[in-house]
Amino acid sequence: MRVDKQDFFHQKRLRGLLCLVSLRFSQASVKSKNFLATIHAMDSSRLDLNLLLTLEALLSEQNVTKAAARLHLSQPAVSAQLSRLRDMFADPLLMPAQRGMNPTAKALDLLVPLRQALDQVRATVTTHRDFNPAFGSLTVTIACTDYLQSAVVKPLIMALKARAPGLRIALRHLDVSQLEPQMARGDVDLALMTPDAAPPTLRTRHLFDEHYVLIGRRDHPQLSATLTVEKFAQLEHVIVSLQGGDFATPVDAALLALGHRRKVVLSAASFLFVPEIVAQSDLVALVPARLVEGRADQLTRLACPFTVDGFAVGMVWHERNHAHSGHRWVREMVLSLIHPESMETCTTDSHNPIDNATACDSPQ
Repeated sequence: MRVDKQDFFHQKRLRGLLCLVSLRFSQASVKSKNFLATIHAMDSSRLDLNLLLTLEALLSEQNVTKAAARLHLSQPAVSAQLSRLRDMFADPLLMPAQRGMNPTAKALDLLVPLRQALDQVRATVTTHRDFNPAFGSLTVTIACTDYLQSAVVKPLIMALKARAPGLRIALRHLDVSQLEPQMARGDVDLALMTPDAAPPTLRTRHLFDEHYVLIGRRDHPQLSATLTVEKFAQLEHVIVSLQGGDFATPVDAALLALGHRRKVVLSAASFLFVPEIVAQSDLVALVPARLVEGRADQLTRLACPFTVDGFAVGMVWHERNHAHSGHRWVREMVLSLIHPESMETCTTDSHNPIDNATACDSPQ
C-alpha cells in the first residue's frame, strides 16, 4: 500500500498520530515505549509515511527484493529508502546475512508498535474513503430557512435515525452573505437554498422546483376553486419577511400589475408559524407547497388565481467537503429523499454545468 502524504497527512499530523498510537500500547510493551521515544526524538520534518511503510515491509520480509515486490517498487528504490531509514533511526536496522537480512535489536523493538501504528493510519484512511453509515460517526451542519427545515431536513433526520445512527445534524440560520466564509472555515457543511443565490465558488446541486399555493382554514367561507384575483386581493393575508417587518413581496408587484392591491395584516418572520395562524383564523397566505403537505385535515389548499413565480431549491457546499465520503453520503441521502430514482444512476461527478441534471454533485 502506497500512501500519498499530500493527499492524506501533513507530516506533523502524522508524527502526532504515530505518537498517540504508540502511547496506546506503551503500557503493554517496553518495545512500544522505545518506539515512542524514537519517534519523539526524530525531526518531524524528516518523517515520511512512505518510508515507514517501507520499513514495515523490510522488517516483515527481511529481504530487499521481496520488500520491493510487496511495495511495487524497484530494488534500488527500496535500497535507497533503507539508507534513509538507517540515517533517521541512527541504526543499521537490517544486517546482510547468508539469506536475506537479519534485523537489529532496535529493528525488532520497532516492528510490532510500527505495525500497530500503521494499521491505525490505514484504518483512518479507509474510514474517510469509505463511509459506513451504520457504524460511522459524523456531525453535519446544515444552514437553511425554517421552511426547508420542515420540507427537507425533517424527513432527512427521520431517515438518518434508521440508517446512520452515529450521524448528527446541527441546524443554523442561513446567512447568504456569510455563507462562503462560513463554509471555508467549516462552520457550515451544507446549505439548502436557491442555487442561483449561492456564491459562484461553491458547488451546487439542484433538488427541486417549488411553487406557491394559497392556504386558508378548512371550510373558509371565501375560498373555492372559482376564486378570482379580485376576491383574492380582498382577503386578509399573512406574508413572511425573513428579514423582518416587510409588508410587501414580489407577489404584490405582480398583483399591482393586474390593477389590484391586497390587504396584508401580518408580517411573520417564520414560515412554520404561518400554517398554524391560518388554520385558526380567516387569514390566508401564499406558501411553498411542500410546507403544507399532509395538512389537508387542517387547511384548504388552492392554486393562486394568477401566475406567481416559483423558485428552485438546491444543495450548496464547499470544495473542502466535496470528496469527503461521509458528507457525500449525506448529500446523496438528501437527493434520494427528493428523487428516489436518482440513487440508481447517481454515480459520477461533473465539473460541467451542462451535466448538472445527471451528475450527483456539480458546480454551477
